[in-house]
Amino acid sequence: MVDAHQTFVIVGGGLAGAKAAETLRTEGFTGRVILICDERDHPYERPPLSKGYLLGKDERDSVFIHEPAFYAQADIELHLGQPAVHLDPAAKTVRLGDGTLIAYDKLLLATGAEPRRLDIPGTGLAGVHHLRRLAHAERLRGVLASLGRDNGHLVIAGAGWIGLEVAAAARSYGAEVTIVAPHPTPLHGILGPELGALFADLHRDHGVRFHFGARLTEIVGHDGMVLAVRTDDGEEHPAHDVLAAIGAAPRTALAEQAGLDVVDRADGGGIAVDAALRTSDPYIYAAGDVAAADHPLLDTRLRVEHWANALNGGPAAARAMLGQDVSYDRIPYFFSDQYDVGMEYSGYAPPGSYDQVVCRGDVGKREFIAFWLSEGRLLAGMNVNVWDVTGTVQQLIRSGAELDPDKLQDPSVPLESLLP
Repeated sequence: MVDAHQTFVIVGGGLAGAKAAETLRTEGFTGRVILICDERDHPYERPPLSKGYLLGKDERDSVFIHEPAFYAQADIELHLGQPAVHLDPAAKTVRLGDGTLIAYDKLLLATGAEPRRLDIPGTGLAGVHHLRRLAHAERLRGVLASLGRDNGHLVIAGAGWIGLEVAAAARSYGAEVTIVAPHPTPLHGILGPELGALFADLHRDHGVRFHFGARLTEIVGHDGMVLAVRTDDGEEHPAHDVLAAIGAAPRTALAEQAGLDVVDRADGGGIAVDAALRTSDPYIYAAGDVAAADHPLLDTRLRVEHWANALNGGPAAARAMLGQDVSYDRIPYFFSDQYDVGMEYSGYAPPGSYDQVVCRGDVGKREFIAFWLSEGRLLAGMNVNVWDVTGTVQQLIRSGAELDPDKLQDPSVPLESLLP
């Protein structure tokens, strides 16, 4: 039983932290719940920042996880605009930026990630942007609209999901877009060259220019404004604004300062947690983008930076804090919308882990499902403009069954029939 006089503190006001706080209450916890948010906005979801909100389709209020009144109604104490600056596991205290000291019985670190920065001349110019927070999206939304009106040019460093989604949004406003990336295709480390080329073609069809095999070396400006970018192969591209979309780094500083086990950046970084999302300190847990968890199904340590992991990981950590038996083994899942293409990806298939990729459906029409296999076992699946198959794909991954590739790519064979 959890003592009603206990205090559970959550550091991080994103989706993982907010859903953890909600879960503590729905699971019957009657002690104090304190949610510490370093932003002044109430907790919000991040996918709209590069999708509906950035496109101008969704209103600002649509991004918030709960109505502001929810927190008072659920007796969740919010500290908005107050970063946690020091963690003392021995004393079980967290100190905030204003000097407030908060004692805890159990603590959840849901500190998320932050954009990686370009380390080149010119990054201090006014037209250099990142996209991680609501304030970033608000600013970028205005920038894209202005670029569209003035036939302006956006250069994006990086061809990952954020870079591609912003490129699609920029083109919808009418802005010119060039993407600079070191690999030969977009999403090269996630989808491999074949499927990455499909997204290159999609964006080229909508007027995006790619400059592959290169990195930015300088952002050229005058009077504080961006004029162009230069790349390490000697080329120069016109630019009025630049988006750095080169990935995100887990925010582990608080954990490191407190002496918790963390994963080396070369191995993906993050706070090391077990399958119950417990850190090396038995009273401290971690969830969401910052957590590098032992995955019992995939038999590896995994850090996942996607919406579904925050949505499900926060509640799982809350239940573990309450003493419930938790083994967090969710199949990694993410989704993206670009132009008229929607996709969902389930599983984990890093480079070198698979020996075969097969597709069912019409790849040319961008209506298909791709499957990544290793010795006949399904590691991952991506459905593109094909819907209501995610559950079956995840069941096939979870089963570990050896599959017949010919049947897997034959649309006349129902996917459900391949389940053991």
